[in-house]
Amino acid sequence: MSNKADPSRPAKGTTVPVAPVCTMVIFGAAGDLTKRLVTPALYNLVTAKQLPDGFRMVGVDHRDMTVEEWRKGLGDMMNEAVASRGGEFQADHIDQAAWKWLTDRMTYLAGDFNDPQTYVRLRAHLAEVDKKVGPGRAGTGGNHLFYLAVADRFFSTIVAALGTAEMVSEQDGRWRRVVIEKPFGHDLPSAKALNAAILKTLQEHQIYRMDHFLGKETVQNIMALRFANGLFEPLWNREHIDHIQITAAETVGVERRGKFYEGTGALRDMVPNHLFQLLSLTAMEPPISFDAEAVRDKKAEVVQAIRPPAAGRALRDAVRGQYDAGTVLGKAVPAYRREPDVAPESVTETYVAWRLKIDNWRWAGVPFYLRTGKYLKSRRTEIAIRFHQAPYTLFRGTQVERMNPNWMILRIQPDEGISLQFAAKRPGPTVTLGNVSMDFAYKTYFDMAPSTGYETLLYDCMIGDATLFQRADNIEAGWRAVQPILDAWAAHPAKDFPNYAAGSDGPASADELLARSGRTWRPLG
Repeated sequence: MSNKADPSRPAKGTTVPVAPVCTMVIFGAAGDLTKRLVTPALYNLVTAKQLPDGFRMVGVDHRDMTVEEWRKGLGDMMNEAVASRGGEFQADHIDQAAWKWLTDRMTYLAGDFNDPQTYVRLRAHLAEVDKKVGPGRAGTGGNHLFYLAVADRFFSTIVAALGTAEMVSEQDGRWRRVVIEKPFGHDLPSAKALNAAILKTLQEHQIYRMDHFLGKETVQNIMALRFANGLFEPLWNREHIDHIQITAAETVGVERRGKFYEGTGALRDMVPNHLFQLLSLTAMEPPISFDAEAVRDKKAEVVQAIRPPAAGRALRDAVRGQYDAGTVLGKAVPAYRREPDVAPESVTETYVAWRLKIDNWRWAGVPFYLRTGKYLKSRRTEIAIRFHQAPYTLFRGTQVERMNPNWMILRIQPDEGISLQFAAKRPGPTVTLGNVSMDFAYKTYFDMAPSTGYETLLYDCMIGDATLFQRADNIEAGWRAVQPILDAWAAHPAKDFPNYAAGSDGPASADELLARSGRTWRPLG
């Protein structure tokens, strides 16, 4: 069969092998996550020639519908994303051959996640699928990847039921893996309880805790930047770095997620997962190799080294905010308390900024400033590294009044790249300095394929590479670091909400957090 006729064959010259034959079972198949992110990512893997002929996709959901209706719902969402050119899936058209290749491999099973009979029927269904798949080019059938695209209350229920139905035991060289989406717990006790519950059924190597931030190429490139270049790593420590700012600013509000967000808030939603993943890649020690466990050991060490704030410091070093009505990207938007499914006197934070310290040799005395929020001035995720300023002594008697700061900016989204900002002499007979920038944009140097952030992660699940997934100890260390803030905020509810206008940089108290040490945030706009 020619490459043109078979979208699953690898493109000529590619170095990425085709994934092993497997059947992917998606619990929550009719849900928003499956439609917006998981299915588009699988489609992108088809067009990239990374899925094998024997790949199969089984949808499981409580909705009683046919496989044709399920396929149509997924296709409608894909076409809507193409037409709107919005969201994570970016494409100017749908390759019909690739889409047909994927939909031809779909089957659907309706069932209640709480009903043991659902899993009895699923086991029988998978046996039939495996029988039809048979041997494949990249391995044999019988490998099963269970994806839990469901509300977190179902995580332990589904895992336990899979165990009772004997669907997760590995034998005869066939693997069983389970992907669990966030939120992985709501605090330290719930995270510990969830880990304990699923580890009764699964072994750690079978669990893939998903954080789609780590699927972004620019996030993965942080390690390459640090450890593949002799220029940067010698400077990557307290001797040369003044402080680090990690920002995840959004121009969207809670949209239709008011009910979820009311019980979550910005701290739980973003900090123990997304921001701590950026932090750990930025601050980790060099691993002995890129083996998954070697990398995850070093990431876990960094999070474990975060100094949990004492009760008094938690209120001082962690700032919370909630957006009021305002204008975002030229559009008037309502206050958080006026959003659907939000309490009119809600004290849920939509913004958080935190000054934290890492208690190890490399970062002793270096503050890390984290901030994230809804309805801010611009959409931006970046890591900004501020180096110590050079001594002013040499420039006494010149027209230089002060030394300019040196920054390295790692732009995660939307304009992926890296910039270096430093001082240079302005042309002329006198010594004056100006700020200049050297900029690298990924799209200028590399042909970047469209990505939702899930493609690499799904592929890694299939090949068994757990490097970009969190272990139980990393999850619990993250919650241990933020738990004092959760406790302090619960004991002292906010009294000044709303305290920042939608479309602004955030609350004034966030600026004061840095001003106490003579520092300022990098502007968002």
